[in-house]
Amino acid sequence: MTKLRNKSLAEYAAALAATRPDDIAIYLEDAEPIRYGSIFTEAMSLAASLADLGLKAGDVVSFQLPNWRETVALDIAATWLGLVVNPVIPIYRDRELAFILADSRARCLFIPGTYRKFDYPAMIQRLQPQLPELEFVVTVRDEEKRDGTLAYEALIQADPSAAPARQAIAGDSVKLIMYTSGTTGRAKAVRHSHNSLARAIDNGVEGWGLGEGDVMLMPSPVTHVTGFANGIELPFLSGCKTAFMERWDVDQAVAYIARVKATGCVSATPFLQELVDKAERESLRLPSLRFFACGGASVPPTLIQRAHRVLENCRAFRVYGCTEAPLVTVGFIKPEEELLAGTTDGRIHNWDVVVVDDDGKPVAAGEDGELLVKGPAMMLGYGEEEQTREAVDANGYFHTGDIGHITPERAIVITDRKKDIIIRGGENLSAREIEDVLHQHELINEVAVVSMPHERLGEGVCAFVVTRDQAPLSLAQLRPFLEQRGLARQKWPERVEQVEELQKTASGKVRKDILRQQIKALLET
Repeated sequence: MTKLRNKSLAEYAAALAATRPDDIAIYLEDAEPIRYGSIFTEAMSLAASLADLGLKAGDVVSFQLPNWRETVALDIAATWLGLVVNPVIPIYRDRELAFILADSRARCLFIPGTYRKFDYPAMIQRLQPQLPELEFVVTVRDEEKRDGTLAYEALIQADPSAAPARQAIAGDSVKLIMYTSGTTGRAKAVRHSHNSLARAIDNGVEGWGLGEGDVMLMPSPVTHVTGFANGIELPFLSGCKTAFMERWDVDQAVAYIARVKATGCVSATPFLQELVDKAERESLRLPSLRFFACGGASVPPTLIQRAHRVLENCRAFRVYGCTEAPLVTVGFIKPEEELLAGTTDGRIHNWDVVVVDDDGKPVAAGEDGELLVKGPAMMLGYGEEEQTREAVDANGYFHTGDIGHITPERAIVITDRKKDIIIRGGENLSAREIEDVLHQHELINEVAVVSMPHERLGEGVCAFVVTRDQAPLSLAQLRPFLEQRGLARQKWPERVEQVEELQKTASGKVRKDILRQQIKALLET
């Protein structure tokens, strides 16, 4: 792997704007592509305005935006000023957003106006009384004039030459805060440095041989670590271009791949499934596409095999990683490695991985245990020291909570999870958080939320409930309640199973392994 870069995105952006101003960095579906020169100028205008507002190095700037060009300018401007960026998934609502903004102590927030029929400024207006540190709210692409907000379009009217000098930044200083669901139901603030994020990008560049001529299709949100690293930052740290998709649509994706000659994609399993289905149905070969890396949800080996058969030059494979430890494996990309591509979670690349038993002792080669990982792309730690101490041991290994083993080919095979997390279409959902909300329902006495098989998304959300006096409770009855509680829709249960009691261990813990088996059996009947 390349040595530590110890350079910020802003330095790369400035150099590229000076030497290759007209070159394309990022394609957009329905607009002119982002070019190095114009996006840097926009970023400097934004930096001038943010500095004028009084934002200074170390301040946190949050953004809850789709895959829009503005996220690129914002990232460059923030890095130029030494600000810490905090991407927030656009589907998050009052409950999640209030926690994130308060916990990160964000001073500034960028949001859409009304997007997909949801009014973001109205949400912020509801939340602001409980967010005293949030001083500035910037609306992006908002057609209405809102009281108490600034318009992005006005901020980028500033003279770019008025931007202050670039802030000198240590490579190991905090660049990014990204929240991920925890087993306790409380989201954790994952902190990455300029160097750790660059190392994650470099791992993919090396593993997949990315360079000039490559175009990375990016349908994953830029508010995820995958989309942020491989969508926004990749074209500034490598010769590879990216192609933003604001929203996944398989018909649009096929046309887009052909238009920009996309060569690769890193995204969730459902996207590959739909792409292969359409290609097979319509006898499409998509010859430019040479790899598709799947992570975040189970990937059937048969899907990998079909992708290789249907798509002319594309190798599909599984990869393994998480927000705390991005891209531990890079998959198997060679034609002769098809079996490993479909039956393992990828080849370990530039990470130290050990497998331990419940007592923390290494297991014999090939045996299952908890995976512990350590590498240069690992997070600096969580926002709370106690959370970091619980997750990272004295030797610097991150305890993933995933159960699996390492094959003789140095591939990881995940077989189970210690963490009580539901992975729905690549999105980590905390069962505990969903349970905490459901427990507030007047009819629910006990509830256990577990994953259930989902044909398209890998895993869905199932709630086993014990109601007071066995009162009937349907999914339709729950929906208005969940809406009122402000829980993001992707966390809503898709199935409710009413039971008389929840089976527990001797110590009183719910046997969720049994519940998962039960719902799986019910779905198979």
